[in-house]
Amino acid sequence: MALIDAYLDAVKAQLPADKRDDIVAELRELILSRFEAKEEDLARPLTEEEQEAILREIGHPLVVAQRYAGGPDSLVGPELYPYWLFAVKAGLLIVGAVQVLGLVVALAGGPQSFGQAIGQAFAGFFEGAFYLGGVITAVAWSMERWGGKPRWMTDWRVRDLHAFTLADPVRWGLTGSVTAGVGDKAATARPAAIRTSPGRWPGSDALFSLIFGGLFVAWWIGAWEWPWGGAFELGDQLVTVSGAPVWTALFAPILALALSHMAVDLLGVLRPDMVRLRAVFAIGLGLASLALAWTILQWGHWFDLTAADGATAQVRGGLHLLRWEALDAIDQAERTLAGQARVLGTVLSFVLAGFGIAQAFAILGDLTKVVRGR
Repeated sequence: MALIDAYLDAVKAQLPADKRDDIVAELRELILSRFEAKEEDLARPLTEEEQEAILREIGHPLVVAQRYAGGPDSLVGPELYPYWLFAVKAGLLIVGAVQVLGLVVALAGGPQSFGQAIGQAFAGFFEGAFYLGGVITAVAWSMERWGGKPRWMTDWRVRDLHAFTLADPVRWGLTGSVTAGVGDKAATARPAAIRTSPGRWPGSDALFSLIFGGLFVAWWIGAWEWPWGGAFELGDQLVTVSGAPVWTALFAPILALALSHMAVDLLGVLRPDMVRLRAVFAIGLGLASLALAWTILQWGHWFDLTAADGATAQVRGGLHLLRWEALDAIDQAERTLAGQARVLGTVLSFVLAGFGIAQAFAILGDLTKVVRGR
């Protein structure tokens, strides 16, 4: 029974040393009984393929070993999962805040660190998020496996729970849809589509989006100039940033898309109750935004850097830069014109990818609004 021996050896290697012999003996009896029952049904010896089929039914050695070994069968069990999730969210918020603070400090040091500072902030956030998530998961795994919990998880007091309310998005105005409280007749009387937090106007989100859209359009058509001025210092030279032909080619589509977004936002300001209609328009604009982002990503050549001595470099990006090695290379980038171009190309590639992911989730959210009407 070479197959049985090979199978049991694989299971045995995953079992505790003090239990493995008894477990393997029990498992061998189970397998042999299954083989004998099948042979009686077929009235003949089993082929190797049929034996393999029975062993597959019993389960993969890793799964079977875990089943017999006992103990937790997941990294984070259902009891610890809420604590783990809260810790991960809080940790990501802290990592993001630290990186933003570091970015502000770096940029305050002078515009010569612009590209490098943004690149390092992106790389630092992703690296910190992975390390923090790994540490939190490792702590939860050890608690799941060996037991033991900190006192604040078992001996907590209601008076100490105030800090957890800081995680409420409604508290920070990040969402306007809340369930009306008991006895809140005014909230109950309003349509579900426009229920908002107390004291908040239902069209406020659309108004802010309309204002930012107007600023973008004004900048896009040249009526308003970006304070940065399109130049930065690199060493002792001033580097000028100019747009590549992609922006000339896509000038009209981008302007049309921005104006369309403003029209939908204006509808949200005037008629915040027309949730389904706005969601339908938003889905179409979201798909158009995804197509535009994909076109820009595929174009590759986005900006040109020109130094005072006449040297030039192209800021190029694309799918080939959406990998961790590209982020790691930011820290080793040379303080040269070509090095800064590569940093900007990597950062903008991830920004475009993030924009596409955000648009995809926004489309899913709008589809929900179309179905639910709120």
